[in-house]
Amino acid sequence: MEFADWVGRTKGKKIYVISTLKRPVPLEHFIYTGNSTKSSDENFLIVGAEKQFINAGYSKAVEAKKARATKSSTAFGAKGIRQGDPRQNKGVWLSIIHMLRKKSQLPVVAFTFSKRKCDENASQLTSIDLLTAAEKSEVHIFFQKCVSRLKGSDKKLPQVVHMQELLKRGIAVHHSGILPILKEVIEMIFQKGLVKLLFATETFAMGVNMPARTVVFDSLRKHDGINFRDLLPGEYIQMAGRAGRRGLDTTGTVIILCKGDIPETSDLHRIILGKPTKLESQFRLTYSMILNLLRVEQLRIEDMMKRSFFEFNNQKNVPQYKSELKQLKIKVGAMKPIECQYCSDLENFYVHCKEYVEIRNYLQDLFLSHPQMVKSLIPGRVIVVKHDRQQQQLGLLLKVSSGGNVKKFTFLLLTQNDSPSCDDKRTSEEDAHVMDGFSIEFFMATELYLPEGASDHVVVELKPEDIIAVTTKTIKTVAEKVIDDYKKRQIPRFKDDPPSQTTSIATQELLRLTESNLHGLPVLDPVNDLGIKDMSVVEQFLDLKRRRDSLSEFRCLLCPQIVEHLNQMKANMKVKEAMQKVNFLLSDKSLQFGPEYGQRIEVLRDLRYIDGNNTVQLKGRVACEISTNELIITELIFENVFSEMQPSEIAALLSCMVFQEKRCSQPSLLPSLEKGVEQIKAVAEKIGKLQKECGLTEPVEDYIEGFRFGLVEVTHKWASGMPFSEITSLTDVSEGIIVRTIQRLNETLRDVRNAARLVGEPVLCQKMEDASTLIKRDIVFAASLYTQ
Repeated sequence: MEFADWVGRTKGKKIYVISTLKRPVPLEHFIYTGNSTKSSDENFLIVGAEKQFINAGYSKAVEAKKARATKSSTAFGAKGIRQGDPRQNKGVWLSIIHMLRKKSQLPVVAFTFSKRKCDENASQLTSIDLLTAAEKSEVHIFFQKCVSRLKGSDKKLPQVVHMQELLKRGIAVHHSGILPILKEVIEMIFQKGLVKLLFATETFAMGVNMPARTVVFDSLRKHDGINFRDLLPGEYIQMAGRAGRRGLDTTGTVIILCKGDIPETSDLHRIILGKPTKLESQFRLTYSMILNLLRVEQLRIEDMMKRSFFEFNNQKNVPQYKSELKQLKIKVGAMKPIECQYCSDLENFYVHCKEYVEIRNYLQDLFLSHPQMVKSLIPGRVIVVKHDRQQQQLGLLLKVSSGGNVKKFTFLLLTQNDSPSCDDKRTSEEDAHVMDGFSIEFFMATELYLPEGASDHVVVELKPEDIIAVTTKTIKTVAEKVIDDYKKRQIPRFKDDPPSQTTSIATQELLRLTESNLHGLPVLDPVNDLGIKDMSVVEQFLDLKRRRDSLSEFRCLLCPQIVEHLNQMKANMKVKEAMQKVNFLLSDKSLQFGPEYGQRIEVLRDLRYIDGNNTVQLKGRVACEISTNELIITELIFENVFSEMQPSEIAALLSCMVFQEKRCSQPSLLPSLEKGVEQIKAVAEKIGKLQKECGLTEPVEDYIEGFRFGLVEVTHKWASGMPFSEITSLTDVSEGIIVRTIQRLNETLRDVRNAARLVGEPVLCQKMEDASTLIKRDIVFAASLYTQ
């Protein structure tokens, strides 16, 4: 609905959302625990077609797994989810294929979250043959027809030969490492129903319409580029949705392989039945986008950002903000000035107090979370707090507890004998403003609160901001007994009972300490007692003390009506601050990409892509011609890095702009290419440092490492005319990745050609033409089967 609302607002049209609550072919989810032909029937239903979790099926799966557990696995507890013995992997696949074949539940898509594992799983099933003689013949004829488009040695590439052998047995592999033409062949044969078992990565579930009878998950965990994690509900459903063919199957079968331990029920609930991940905008600012928009006078970049889905949640509230602003302006207009001869500096006093409270709250969080302070905050510690109308009084700490992200402190406090008990149940909404919990007494108080006449006590929960100072004193008491005694006396039946001896002694000691130390007790010093050595933090503590001392210099404190006037000022300033906030939310400064936009503009100015008026210069116009890595490529062009190089060398070096694999074998480079690599790294370092200086967060090392030179040698040999069958032996990068990199490289070469033409570099322009011609040949640029 949120996405539809954004589209409607952006296009200025009504959008109707049509949703389907039920799948045309419902899914049934199973756990499979078998690992041999003897246990091939160990397939247990855990989620039915009506999306209800079946605990009985889960229990049976656990029992079946336990029954076959070895002595080793039962003797030692599992630490996390064990993934099973890799040596049993082949047995598991033979077992499940036997079961699916027997139940006529082929074809099956087996999702495996590793290209290497996909290849290994397919290669080890040499004894499996899932096709009839007629089907084998059909596959052979179709495959030969498609491969006939390839030239010479390309027809005998190891991957082509291997895939032909797999397809003849009804097995195939589909991932980014497979040659594009082979992926198309596999997809077409799969659609004909002649691929009975397809090992694929999750990209197979995106975009293409390739339903199967059954889907199998090799694991419910994947590596997301940072670490291993469970599948998200949206990821699981996207892949599981491939099960069930409309018009052919009454239900789709989804099977989770349990090679190791069975996942917890909570994890299965979350993955299978959880809510899909909320849609997130992938809008990102790029230099190319900024430069292109700066060339269009009719469209501001800020307007472009406002129209993005990333800013939607803020922009949809604009009508509400405008209404609020109108009301606030009326309130500001109705404000009465404070006419007082003493209060001319009252607004400055309020601002000073507000800044003091904000700094104090920040330092208080730092102070209370310090390891030494955490050790000091033990039951029995005497602490100066503010509570109710009393801005400074001694409290006896009884308990520290954590509720959510906020710590809560339970205190025993002194009160007037005749005053009503107050549990200080303030809500977060009431304390929304930073000054709500503070009164003039807090800033003027010089003595601790002492009850007049007979005193009583109360046990209350306070927040960290209610703590004024932590003293060096402690009172020996049993905190649990004091809390239990107080709670008991809150029950109507026991309300007239006298306090327990423990409570009475603690109260009397707290009263004695207050009477003998009205001007305050020694407190823990952040530097001397806690050992805080960070000079910036120490300076902030000193600044806080200076601010507190300077409060006495304000003339408004002489006013006899200071309390009323300050309350009126607080009310007025709240309205003014609310209006400032709404004005900010309506301005361009509130855009989440606003700071980054400013930083990138600064980078472009320093590199002379734009002038002080944001007018795009020649370098900027050149960068507009380049679709990726526009800054570094433009700098390389203007520094004439490519001027002495051959077309094949330029193509090889520019492969670092499009190659994305993090791990691959180290290339063996010619001296001229080594020199080119160092030149590119030097330019990248210059840009990375400038970005850092302008405030962008990307580390210089990460920016440099973004350019990967693993295919420089391969690309150079390819551009020099070496056959594809030979260049694959130069690297461990899979054939499909090599092809995709060279195809993307051709786009980059075209961009550089256009940039060279704009600059007036005919020699470089011709070199780019030649480089493009050199790489555009054979299997790398074979025509798509879908367009023939």
